[in-house]
Amino acid sequence: MSPLLQGVLTIVIGVGGCVGYFYFANLILDKVIFPTKGPNPGRNINRANQVRPWLFLFPAIFALGLYLVYPVIGSFYRSLFNRAGDEFIGGGNYAALLADDGFRTSLFNNFLWVIFVPAGATFFGLLAAQLTDRLKWGNIAKSLIFMPMAISFVGASLIWKFVYANDADIGMINAVREMLGAENPVDVLQIPFWNNFFLMVILIWIQTGFAMVILSAALRGVPEDTIEAAIIDGANPFQIFFKIKVPQIMATIVVVWTTITILVLKVFDIVYATTGGNFGTEILPSYMMSYMFRDDGRATAVAFVIMLIVTPVMIWNIMQARKEMR
Repeated sequence: MSPLLQGVLTIVIGVGGCVGYFYFANLILDKVIFPTKGPNPGRNINRANQVRPWLFLFPAIFALGLYLVYPVIGSFYRSLFNRAGDEFIGGGNYAALLADDGFRTSLFNNFLWVIFVPAGATFFGLLAAQLTDRLKWGNIAKSLIFMPMAISFVGASLIWKFVYANDADIGMINAVREMLGAENPVDVLQIPFWNNFFLMVILIWIQTGFAMVILSAALRGVPEDTIEAAIIDGANPFQIFFKIKVPQIMATIVVVWTTITILVLKVFDIVYATTGGNFGTEILPSYMMSYMFRDDGRATAVAFVIMLIVTPVMIWNIMQARKEMR
């Protein structure tokens, strides 16, 4: 079957299936389960209206359960078995993780990413949003700052890998060092501890554009009368920004912060494409990949740990987004 015909059939069957489901589900609900004809029609109508929303939600709930809930339960169950998957060892994989120096290093590096990347991307995004709104060519500047969002993580990593190259003819850092009189080039990606921050710069560079767009829209929503009142009272631009604008968009800042945090906890491409997790740069996703094809139980245990770390941040993000919508 040709891909075009397969796509058309998928659309027809998918859309037709949805329409048919809702039509026949309503028909059965109103004609068979809670018929409007016969005794107590009013009570049947009320009961049908109470069931109807769940009837409409059922396909989405079923899909979420099949593709989200079931894999989570299955992964946790798999993490309780040994490497071959034929012997139940309980929390053995989790105990082995806590005793592994590689896991502790990955966890520590992940916390560094969680602390510095959302803070850096949000700060530079807020700064860019404020400054570009004051420029006549601000839209062009915003487009340039947002452009890295269109680059894949692997592509961005390769770009910055050239920037960090330990060759003065290629790497910008070593070219600057050579101009300042340094003789021997240095590979910044092999400097213990600090190489993590050089990798974080890549993600901050990518996510600054996202933060800028969201925060720029929030800044434009700040009422002008509050700013005018502050100017009349003698407030300078810094006071207007930090004491008038920032407090009013704090909910949006928190949403941007937590959204980037969730992305950070799932990042893998940047580390894999630059250092491969070597030189002390390993994080939980890359640590998980190192066990993926040789110890399935340990890998699923790491995946479950990542999920436990991400879940509170996602809940917090949802709560803040709901507050923002009110």
